[in-house]
Amino acid sequence: MERTTLDLWVGIFVVAGIAALVMLAMKVGNLGTYNVSETYQVHAYFTNIGGLKPKASIKSSGVLVGRVTDISLDTGRYEANVVMSLDKRYQFPRDTFANILTSGLLGEQYIGLMPGGDSEMLKNGEVIKKTQSAIVLEDMIGKFIYNKVDEPAK
Repeated sequence: MERTTLDLWVGIFVVAGIAALVMLAMKVGNLGTYNVSETYQVHAYFTNIGGLKPKASIKSSGVLVGRVTDISLDTGRYEANVVMSLDKRYQFPRDTFANILTSGLLGEQYIGLMPGGDSEMLKNGEVIKKTQSAIVLEDMIGKFIYNKVDEPAK
């Protein structure tokens, strides 16, 4: 009887460990439990999305307000069309800014929304017109180096 009780506790411990690893993998893979039934979709166009991926977070003031649902290339504008699904609890003015930001120095990229002051709110299917693309580290380093080369020696 003691052997079966010990086996039962070991089995429970193993199942709990596997469940914890699955939850950790979901959290790291940005596949957390963001299941809000009431959402609305808005679009934004960016010239460079960097490493932004579908299911990336959309935050306003550090609060998760939605997820990126789709990223595609608009062949008419030659810009990235990012479709965002926002929680209906959070309404944003029509002149909201959408910026692609990075968590930490080399962390994941997400979209940060900065509300404007318009009295009209974004509706389902509308386009956020004010966007700022991702900052590419290689471009910044190249600009810095070439600006230093062009300066005359003192």
